[in-house]
Amino acid sequence: MDILYLLIPLSVVLVLLIVAVFGWAIHSGQLDDLEREGERILEDEWVLVDGDQASTPAIRQESHNST
Repeated sequence: MDILYLLIPLSVVLVLLIVAVFGWAIHSGQLDDLEREGERILEDEWVLVDGDQASTPAIRQESHNST
């Protein structure tokens, strides 16, 4: 019974921490446009993510199956 005095406040703090991280993710735009991320893998052109990658060309390796 005494352990409940530790576990209940600890679980409340954990839930508040999870809600805070989820709220941060929503407000910072982490969950915007989820459909776009699923469609990005199907595109032929590569879009460079970081600005420092702009000087290096994107390299694609294509596998050709000869049957």
